[in-house]
Amino acid sequence: MKELDLAQGKIPKVLLKFALPFLAANALQALYGGADLFVVGRYDDASSVAGVAIGSQVMQTITGIILGLTTGTTILIAMATGAKDDKKTANTIGTSIYFFALAAIILTSTMILLHEHIAEIMHTPEEAMTDTLHYILICSAGIPFIMGYNVACGILRGLGDSQSPLYFVALACVINIGFDFLLVGGFGMRAAGAAIATIFSQGVSFLAALWFLHRRGFHFKFGRENIKLNKSLSRRIVMLGAPIALQDALINISFLIITVIVNQMGVIASAALGVVEKIIVFAMLPPMAVAAAVATMTAQNYGARLMSRMTGCLRSGIAMSLVFGLSFCLYSQFWPGSLTAIFTGDAAVVEMAAGYLRGYSIDCVIVCFVFCINSYFSGQGNSWFPMIHSMIATFLFRIPLSFLFGQADTSDLILMGYAPPLSTLVSLLICFWYLRINNRRLQKSLSQQTLP
Repeated sequence: MKELDLAQGKIPKVLLKFALPFLAANALQALYGGADLFVVGRYDDASSVAGVAIGSQVMQTITGIILGLTTGTTILIAMATGAKDDKKTANTIGTSIYFFALAAIILTSTMILLHEHIAEIMHTPEEAMTDTLHYILICSAGIPFIMGYNVACGILRGLGDSQSPLYFVALACVINIGFDFLLVGGFGMRAAGAAIATIFSQGVSFLAALWFLHRRGFHFKFGRENIKLNKSLSRRIVMLGAPIALQDALINISFLIITVIVNQMGVIASAALGVVEKIIVFAMLPPMAVAAAVATMTAQNYGARLMSRMTGCLRSGIAMSLVFGLSFCLYSQFWPGSLTAIFTGDAAVVEMAAGYLRGYSIDCVIVCFVFCINSYFSGQGNSWFPMIHSMIATFLFRIPLSFLFGQADTSDLILMGYAPPLSTLVSLLICFWYLRINNRRLQKSLSQQTLP
C-alpha cells in the first residue's frame, strides 16, 4: 500500500500529490452516480428522471452521513500515524470495523422500513412516485456496501494512501455505467434498473477493497484481536465524525427541503432541480477533494505537532480549489445550457435548469474557502465549529431564501439559484472571524510546545 508521509516535503507538492487521487476517485464516484440520471434521461420520460433525481437526493443524504462518520476514522488514524503510535492505529481500525458493521445493519433496516414515508415527505409528484419508491428501496438495500467501502477507504486515506481507493471506485464506475445501459436502455427497467446497477457496482467495489486490505495488510501488527468495540475509541470516532456527518446531513436535508419546495412547482421544475444538483456535484468535486486532503494532512501534522505546516496546507488548499471554482463559475455564466443538456433532452427542463445554474455556480467559488477552512478545523479534532456555522447558514438563510425566492417567481428557478451563494457567504464570514481566534490559540500552544 502506497502510504505518503504528509508531515514532510514541500506543502503544495505533497498536498497536490495526495489530493489528486481524491479528486479522481470522487470524479469517478460522481460519474457513476450521475450515470443513473444520464441514462434514464436518454431513454425515459421526465417522470422517470424526476424519480431518479428525488431518490438519488435521498441516498446522497445517507451517503453524506456515512462519509462524515467514517471521516472520524480517517482523522483519528491520521493523528495516530503522525504520532507514530502503531498500537492506537491498529485498535482504531479494529474498532471502526466493528462499529460500522453495527451501524450498517441499523441504517439499512430503518431505510427499508421507511422508504414509502420518505417518498411521501418529499412531496414526490404523483407521476414520479413509482420510480422514486423503486429507486430508494433498492438503493437502501445496498447501504452495507456503501458503508463498507467508505470505511475501507477511510482507513487507507488515514494511513496516507489516497491512491488505492481510486482503483476501487474506477471499477464501480465501469460496472455501473455498463449495467445502466443494459438494464435501463436494454431491458427498459427505468429507475429500478438504475438502482440495481448502482448497488451491484458498489458491492463489487466494497469486495475489491476488502480483498485488497486482506492481501496487502499493514506495516504494523493487526489481527482479529484488534476487531472489537473499544468504547474510548468509538466515542472519539463519533465525536470527530458525528459533527461532520450531521453537517453533511443538514446540508443534504436542506437540499431535500428545497426539493420539496420545487416539487410543488411541477415535474419540469423537479427534473430541472435534479439536473442542476448533479452538475453541482461534479463542480464541487475539486474543492471537496482538496479539502479532504487538507483534513488528513492537517491531522498528520497536528499529531506530529507541526503547526506551521498546517497553516501552509490551508493556504495551498484554498489556492488550488479556486482554480477550479472560478473556472466553472465563469463557464456557467455564459454557457449554462450546454451543461444542463447533458442530462436531459427535454428542452423545457434544459432551459429552466440553465437559469438555476447561473446563480448556483457562484457558490462554487465561495465554497473553496469554506470547505478548506472546515477541513483545517476538523483535522485538528474540532469538527463542531464547521457544523455550527453550517447550521446557521442553512436554516437561517439558505432554506428561508429558497422559499422566499421560490414564492417570488413560481415560473422558473432563476432567483432560487442565488440562495446557495448568499447562505455560503454567511458561513465564510463566520469562518474568517473564528479562524483568527483559532490561529492565536495555536500560536500560544506552539510556544508552550503542547497541543490544545
